[in-house]
Amino acid sequence: MKYNPHNYQKYAIQFIKEHPIAAILLDMGMGKSSITLTAIMDMMYDSFEVSKVLIIAPLRVAKNTWSAEIEKWDHLKGLTYSIVVGSAAERKRALGKNADIYIINRENVQWLVESSGYSFDFDMVVIDELSSFKNWQAKRFRSLMKVRPKVKRIVGLTGTPSGNGLMDLFAEYKILDMGERLGRFISQYRVDYFVPDQMNGPIVYSYKLRPGADKRIYQKIEDITISMKNTDYLQMPELISSEYRVYLDEKEREDYEKLKNELVLTVPGDEITAANAASLSSKLTQMANGAVYSDNGDITEVHDKKLEVLEDIIEAANGKNLLIAYWYKHDLMRIMKRLQQVGVNYKKLDTDESIREWNAGRLQVGLIHPASAGHGLNLQSGGSTMVFFGMIWSLELYQQTVARLWRQGQTSETVVVQHIITEGTIDEQVMKALTAKNFSQAALIDAVKAEVQKDGR
Repeated sequence: MKYNPHNYQKYAIQFIKEHPIAAILLDMGMGKSSITLTAIMDMMYDSFEVSKVLIIAPLRVAKNTWSAEIEKWDHLKGLTYSIVVGSAAERKRALGKNADIYIINRENVQWLVESSGYSFDFDMVVIDELSSFKNWQAKRFRSLMKVRPKVKRIVGLTGTPSGNGLMDLFAEYKILDMGERLGRFISQYRVDYFVPDQMNGPIVYSYKLRPGADKRIYQKIEDITISMKNTDYLQMPELISSEYRVYLDEKEREDYEKLKNELVLTVPGDEITAANAASLSSKLTQMANGAVYSDNGDITEVHDKKLEVLEDIIEAANGKNLLIAYWYKHDLMRIMKRLQQVGVNYKKLDTDESIREWNAGRLQVGLIHPASAGHGLNLQSGGSTMVFFGMIWSLELYQQTVARLWRQGQTSETVVVQHIITEGTIDEQVMKALTAKNFSQAALIDAVKAEVQKDGR
């Protein structure tokens, strides 16, 4: 296929070529892969600035997406690649191949650096989903930092750089510039830009920005960063977000409030306890969805309210294909059981074949988990309506999941995202938290947005 880049894509390609360190913050569906590969092709076979490239990506993206992009575009046909996934023996064979680009999943970065037996001789590194390196204590972060000085060029790609606030940026930018802009130590970054927020004695649970700190952070990173929103540069379908509310009966409400206030709920033959705030959050979310894991691992069913609403949504869709996002395994089990009862043609989208069936329009319902389907999958051909059966805390996974349908190539004029919310429960707080996090992230995106001429395509 002939590559006819949009103006914003031409700008981003040139930015990567002109900046040895580049953070490319593009919304989902704006062609980050083709932009990066085009820049690599030019620098490898035109200016001869790079000779061996490592791409680090989520597993499914590493296995399928980058190679598919190389095969898709005519101008990239000369690039050779090797996919470094699978068993240790398979990964070593892949590293032993002669190729321009080596593609590895992020879970194997530590193995590559410390255990593979191959020298780290890549002169360019691309991190697909830079936000997956936001934890400065993670093994993948520490391993890559060991070899970072050997790398002449590095590109970080993401649409969600600060899904949990600007604290995330420290590690993400340190992996890019080795601490030049935001500092080498997290302790100093906190002192410079944050103050303690929630505390218990000397223990700090959270931080909040100092007045004006966000603008100072943006100024520090703007020279190596460009960001663009798909709504600014692409003709995107209208995104409609709605809430479908369900209501607990008196007994269900009493059980929910008892667990919330007393951190323990007695059920037949077992108990449900919450040891800390994170555990309580998870348990309450499960109860809002209709089932919860007890202390011995059994599934205690609380209500079928969301399942009943889901059935209504499917019926109201009148044959239109629906993508349903779930979080807990018991949610999946209960959804599948209900779909079987009502005779709906469905599949869990966790294999290449099931994804092909969805995109071909052969499935009335596709079931996805945000953590496994959040990055890299193109599902827009199979439908334009998504339902969140339960709510999730991660803004990054939430936005990435929505972007499976709301992206370039979606033929429907509207994409509808429905959230099944249990009234008066933690579901409402999660929606508010996602919105609040988005304000912070939107500020970052806007602060470093590239002013590129729109081409109207």
